[in-house]
Amino acid sequence: MNASLLKPASCLFLAALLGGCQIGGSTITEREGYFTWVDEQGRVRYSPIVEAATRGTADHAGASRDQASAEGPARSESDASPETGLKEETEYTLENYPDAEALAKDGYVRPGERQPYFTWRDAEGNVRVSYYRPDTRSDLEKGLVEPPVQITEASVYQTGPVVAGAAPVEGYDPDAFAILGIEAKTDDYFARFSASCCESMDVSDRQSWQSGREFGVTVADDSATHPFLTGTSPYQLIELPDPGAHRSLVIRLRSYAKDGVFVPSLVFLDESMAPLRLVTDLVMDFTPENWHRRGYLEAWVPAFPGQDERWLVLFTRDEDLNGQTVIETPAGPRKIPHIRHGEIGLMQVEE
Repeated sequence: MNASLLKPASCLFLAALLGGCQIGGSTITEREGYFTWVDEQGRVRYSPIVEAATRGTADHAGASRDQASAEGPARSESDASPETGLKEETEYTLENYPDAEALAKDGYVRPGERQPYFTWRDAEGNVRVSYYRPDTRSDLEKGLVEPPVQITEASVYQTGPVVAGAAPVEGYDPDAFAILGIEAKTDDYFARFSASCCESMDVSDRQSWQSGREFGVTVADDSATHPFLTGTSPYQLIELPDPGAHRSLVIRLRSYAKDGVFVPSLVFLDESMAPLRLVTDLVMDFTPENWHRRGYLEAWVPAFPGQDERWLVLFTRDEDLNGQTVIETPAGPRKIPHIRHGEIGLMQVEE
């Protein structure tokens, strides 16, 4: 009888004990004031959240020791949490204040701090730790964005308001230039150029502007010619974009080399074919040919349809035909002659 009663009593006692453990216990992640993190060895750690001095140092140390014993073997200083591993100065002076540019260049890793790292698993399931140095390059340095356009250096002549001469200073001698053998500058090069350009050009041979892509312009031996002030030259007339859509733009000009290279000059005309701006002596860069394209001279030239520029004329000068382009190659210097005809690529790259 006693043995039969003892067995049910033991079962009830064990059930009560297990129920009490389940009701009063909770996982460590559910305890208030704790957070979980993964150390550099891939192990999950639990650390108390330190609040505003509500606990004594001894209590906090005891809790940390209890938590460490619950997790497993004691950790070394190298296994300490990131929060305890950071020793940042709280008071700055003119001597120790960090330089923002130097800090950014170092990836915002201060002296004494460990490099950033990430954890990963290899093919065998082992947790690995890899340190890395933050990439502090700009998007431009990484090649993620195009560099800003640099307008090509050139000689530019254009119309403008007449500026009255300054009043002569006291003691001015009007015959001083003649005595010194210096001729007074009374010549207006752009006015002389405009006198022979460009009302007689045939607009029926014009080429329309094409936005959104590079388009080709061919100056051939059978192209129309014009007696420019710089010499008779074949030319190509191009209609600029409508000023309502593009008040200003930058043109990428490429002159492709084939048995020589065409060195262009540009003149911008108004609606009545009168010159507004002349661009010559372009300092163009040469890019050598490769397996899928020819070499070319390249320039970046602005255009201003919003300032009454309606037409673009491409031509060459006699003095350019007398020159040559010299480039460096693995076999030594290479001379590329300048010719009267060629293929040109135009593209609108920026407004």
